[in-house]
Amino acid sequence: MAADERIEEIRDGLSRIRVLVHGAQTRLDECERAVRAERERNADFDRALREAQFSLRECEGKLQDVFAQQAMAQRELNRIEKDRAQCAEQVEAAPPDVMEGALQAALEARQVAEKALAEKRDALEAATNALRGFEEQRLRIEQGLEPLRARIGDLKLKEQAAALNAEQFAMQLLEAGANEEALQAELGTARPPALQGEITRLTNAIAELGAVNMAALQELETATERKGYLDMQAADLTEAMETLENAIRRIDRETRDLLQSTFDTVNGHFGKLFPELFGGGRAELVMTGDEILDAGVQVIAQPPGKKNSTIHLLSGGEKALTAIALVFSMFQLNPAPFCLLDEVDAPLDDSNTERFCEMVKKMSGATQFLFISHNKIAMEMAEQLVGVTMQESGVSRVVEVDIQEALKMRDAA
Repeated sequence: MAADERIEEIRDGLSRIRVLVHGAQTRLDECERAVRAERERNADFDRALREAQFSLRECEGKLQDVFAQQAMAQRELNRIEKDRAQCAEQVEAAPPDVMEGALQAALEARQVAEKALAEKRDALEAATNALRGFEEQRLRIEQGLEPLRARIGDLKLKEQAAALNAEQFAMQLLEAGANEEALQAELGTARPPALQGEITRLTNAIAELGAVNMAALQELETATERKGYLDMQAADLTEAMETLENAIRRIDRETRDLLQSTFDTVNGHFGKLFPELFGGGRAELVMTGDEILDAGVQVIAQPPGKKNSTIHLLSGGEKALTAIALVFSMFQLNPAPFCLLDEVDAPLDDSNTERFCEMVKKMSGATQFLFISHNKIAMEMAEQLVGVTMQESGVSRVVEVDIQEALKMRDAA
């Protein structure tokens, strides 16, 4: 009863601390909103200032452009005034009758020049037509010459081939030491196809005889030595393959035994932990193949009151508890000095969280548990709490609470 009263007092203290923290957090949020509003106003002022500065620079640039255009217009106006003054002086210096005569003379000269230009254009057009006719005639001649050029090219190729054949035949006769005059008398009127067939027959007969290999005995001895060496290498390779296959079989046998033993152990732990977490039900691991080295593993989990055929029919919290049971089963196979849990109780309700906490308490005798949680039931199980707070904007601080020390301080108070 005393422990329950202390727990209730601690809960009351935590509730008051939460209220104070909530009030401080509310004031902090209000201050942050005020700061953000002030920053937004400053940003608006800065943006307005930049826009005004940009408008000022744009106006100054436009004003400079206007001044430059005004100066250019003034220079153009001065030039026009100067030209107008010169024209006025020329008009005043020359009388009208003289200007009329000069204009008539210029018109007559223009008519003469246009007539000469028309004659030159007619002559140019006639020359262009004649040139077009000559070009068409040249194209027709070129088209007629193309077959003749192809014919000449074929004849030149045939001439070169005949010269090469004659040269080769002369070289063959010279190498064979034949008497051309006697051969010419013997051949008489023989035709080239018959001679070519005879040459082919004689060549094939010579090729069938083959060459005499004087080094055949030495090559046989070398081949025999190499065969003996290769036989030794083959025997070594066969022995090595047998040794390797024996090692593979031994490794497979030991691996099967070890894997089967590990699977049975984990399956046993899983079958025990699952009912503890669910308050009943059954669960087991089943291999989905005959060969253990290639088989998969299927998880069969049936919480109390359910007849599901697959794990996909479970709810989120049931899947989480099943995963926790499987992980703890593997963890018990080779326990570590400490275990880190990251919000594994997030999808659990209160009753499932209490059973999870009971299992963690039972396993904490041999293993130190470090867990991250936002669940108040899980935090009540802890011996020491570590959190992060931000009393000032942008400044975080780590806060540690030792439950035992807190209880002692409360008792002392």
